[in-house]
Amino acid sequence: MTPAIAHPGAAGIATAVAESVQYQGRKTARQGSEQRRQAILDAAMRIVVRDGVRGVRHRAVAAEADVPLSATTYYFKDIEDLLTDTFAQYVERSAAYMAKLWANTEVVLRQLLAQGDGSPQARAQLADEIARMTADYVSRQLRSRRDFLMAEQAFRQEALLCPRLAELVCAHEQILLHGTRQMLQVVGSRQPEQDAQMLTAIIVQMEYQGLLKAADAQADGQMLAMLTRYLHLVLASA
Repeated sequence: MTPAIAHPGAAGIATAVAESVQYQGRKTARQGSEQRRQAILDAAMRIVVRDGVRGVRHRAVAAEADVPLSATTYYFKDIEDLLTDTFAQYVERSAAYMAKLWANTEVVLRQLLAQGDGSPQARAQLADEIARMTADYVSRQLRSRRDFLMAEQAFRQEALLCPRLAELVCAHEQILLHGTRQMLQVVGSRQPEQDAQMLTAIIVQMEYQGLLKAADAQADGQMLAMLTRYLHLVLASA
C-alpha cells in the first residue's frame, strides 16, 4: 500500500495552534509591561505544578512573581482570566516545541520507509522502530518535562468546570492527535484517524501512570511492549 501524505502536516497544524492562541487578560504595549505579565504567568504555572489549580490566587501569584498585588489584578481581572492565560501561554510554547518535534519525526519516518522493501518483515521492523521512538518520547516527557505534564493534568481537571479553559485543552490535545495521525498516515495506516485516537489515548495514559509511579526499568519495558504490540497490529493491516 502506498503511504498517504497528510496536508497540512502535523508540524503545520502545531504551528497554527500556536498562532491561534488568544489571551484574555489586559494587553500590553511596552516591553517592560510584557515582561511583568510573563513573569506573573510563569509564577502561576509554578503554583499549579506545586499546589494545583486551587492554589492560584492573586496574592499567592504576586508573592511568587515578586510583584505588587496590584500588578496581578491589573493584568487579570479575575482568577479565571489568570488561569486561562497561564494555560494559553503553555499551549503556545508547547505547540512551538511539538512543531519542531513532528517535523523531525516525519523526516526519520520517511528515511525508515525508504530503507524497507514493503515486505511483512520490513513492516514488522518499522513497527518496532516506531514503538521505540514513541516509548522514548514518553520517557523523555516524564524525565525532562514532568512539571509540564503535572500542569496538563491539573488544567484538564479544571477544564471540566471552565468552558474557556476547555477550548484550550481541546486545542492542546489536537497537537498530539494530529501529529500521531500524520505519523500513521506516513507509514500507511488504513485508518489513521481511529488508530491515532487509540495511540494518543495510550500515550496520555502512560504519561499519567508515569506521574503516579516512580520510573523503573520494568515500567519502561512494559510500556515498550504495549506500544510494540499495538503498532504491530496497526501496520500488519496496512
